Amino acid sequence: MLEIANLLNELNPEQRQAVLHQTGPAIVLAGAGSGKTRVLTTRVAYLIKEKAVPATGIFLVTFTNKAAAEMKKRVLEYTGQNLPFAGTFHSLSAKILRIEAREGHLAKFGLSENFSIYDSDDQLSLIKNIYKTNGFDQAKFKPQVVRSKISSAKNELITPEEFKDSARDSLQIFTTKVYKSYQKRLRDENAVDFDDLLGICYRLLAENEQLRAKYQNKFQHVLVDEFQDTNKVQYFLTKILAKSPSLENNDNLFAVGDFSQSIYAWRGADYRNLERLSQDFPEIKEYRLERNYRSTQNILEAATSVISKNLSHPVLELWTDQTSSEKLEVYETSTGELEAEKIASIIKEKYLDRLQDVALLYRTNVQSRSFEEAFMRRQLPYKIVGGTKFYERSEIKDVLAYLRLCFNHLDSPSRERAQKIGKRRLEKLETWLSQTNPEILANPSACLQGIMENTLYLDKYDQKDPEDLARLDNIQELFNVASRFDNTLSLLENIALVQDGYLANDQTQQLEENKITMMSLHSAKGLEFSVVFMVGMEEGLLPHSRAIFEENEVEEERRLCYVGITRAKEKLYFSYARSRFTYGYSSNSLPSRFLAEIKQNLLTTNRSFDQGQTNNYHSFYGNKKKTQSAPANDKKIRLVIDEDSLDALLNDELDIREFLRK
Repeated sequence: MLEIANLLNELNPEQRQAVLHQTGPAIVLAGAGSGKTRVLTTRVAYLIKEKAVPATGIFLVTFTNKAAAEMKKRVLEYTGQNLPFAGTFHSLSAKILRIEAREGHLAKFGLSENFSIYDSDDQLSLIKNIYKTNGFDQAKFKPQVVRSKISSAKNELITPEEFKDSARDSLQIFTTKVYKSYQKRLRDENAVDFDDLLGICYRLLAENEQLRAKYQNKFQHVLVDEFQDTNKVQYFLTKILAKSPSLENNDNLFAVGDFSQSIYAWRGADYRNLERLSQDFPEIKEYRLERNYRSTQNILEAATSVISKNLSHPVLELWTDQTSSEKLEVYETSTGELEAEKIASIIKEKYLDRLQDVALLYRTNVQSRSFEEAFMRRQLPYKIVGGTKFYERSEIKDVLAYLRLCFNHLDSPSRERAQKIGKRRLEKLETWLSQTNPEILANPSACLQGIMENTLYLDKYDQKDPEDLARLDNIQELFNVASRFDNTLSLLENIALVQDGYLANDQTQQLEENKITMMSLHSAKGLEFSVVFMVGMEEGLLPHSRAIFEENEVEEERRLCYVGITRAKEKLYFSYARSRFTYGYSSNSLPSRFLAEIKQNLLTTNRSFDQGQTNNYHSFYGNKKKTQSAPANDKKIRLVIDEDSLDALLNDELDIREFLRK
């Protein structure tokens, strides 16, 4: 354990002021790389050690399990105490629902204690089953799009009946039918989806005064990270839990966020929630963290010059004492393929011995192909963040289907998967379940062992086949995970809520490998790399074509660009192509307006073809303060496509192959 005085001495004056905030609501506007995790964890340590707040009285929320695990680890090092209520909104809501289910408080929602949590694949499977039962045409309204519409409605706390009343176009009217059936099936199967975890938890507390008072009294301090990423139901949950009637100043909310890093509007996040705090908590005190500990001053100036063009929200003025005269480099090429070749050659020439320090960031996942091929030609190892995740592997989903059926025989997605594995295996599982002591099932390792022995599932694989051996290794890894849990339901709940995609040990191992990291700009949030390549800096890619004519959407794209720039610690490259082959067509491209918004003295431009062929991004856009649409003479070839399908594709809800079949 560390002394609070020592922890406070490690903070700068602005960080220390925020940590030492006394009672009442507070908002901490924390810029990229400003040490907000340290501020949050030191704040918790201060409350525990100096203000005698019990660890059970602290409700700490962040947006990924990885971030929550890091915060809990630091607090344990600082105080010697575990935080039982630290995690994501979804995991903490699930914890509250499990507690109250044991008391029968979820009966009004049609749920019993052993309810299942359906992940996105389960939800899609259930919706497809509804299509099949009702004879709906998947080609007319894609299940992925309908699932997204239902999720958006739930995040806005809109019931099926309310959705029906507001439905106007054909997609909304169709979604109304599916939404109603979908909710009924969830309740019939004693299940919830991710959105239900939040919605039911909110309704439970809002409608039950006794339970509301119970949790308001329990949580003396509510701390929320990444507040700009909250949606409507998360904001309402925060407001309810931040009220503590037992305290003299009963709004002990400590919200940390940054308007400029709000990039998830497509999944319901609303940066305006940061502004609403001032309306709903009039006595709120504001702190600003603007000193950056990550990037050089040139990188920060580039980021600020871009984000300052956003007029709808405050912008922090980041600064650092890490001076560097090295400029940001821009590479212009004639084609997307040449762009990939150029980037690959730079990496091989300059960073071959430190590939783990290099990140390649792109707006859409389909951009990765040309870079993958270029890296393979030059024998440059790489890894793609967002590939097949551990819990999405076929063999793991098979075993988890069996495991879930041990506790909820109404779980239709798991039953359907188990039937596809083999009806005889399923019959053997059910026979074993009928004869097995519940204590065996409650033990994760014992339960998994019983499943393997009775279903003979491992007989599916040949130990002489290298691919099958890898699958068997994955199953063994699942046993390793299970050994860390005391209760099988807790294991299943944790797996359902995992958002990062890798087991902790697996991720650490991958990060230590000497490989280039490739990922979308959305996936890069919260990470940092010594060297960053932001590729595809073109109108139509960044900002994306669907955002160009809407000012608020252009601002979201600008925030995405800002997030990408601020991932870089030492060196930042931009690249763009004058033409690109996309979706079967070659189209001419203009450099991104965001490049023109960066001060020219910060950039060095390199071109890979004759000077007479080049585009100068500053000559296209000048130094205008407000964003503008692409020039009218843009001769891009454009596809006439379904906007909802495009949204699903860009948000990784629709596979590119299925998109192109449409």
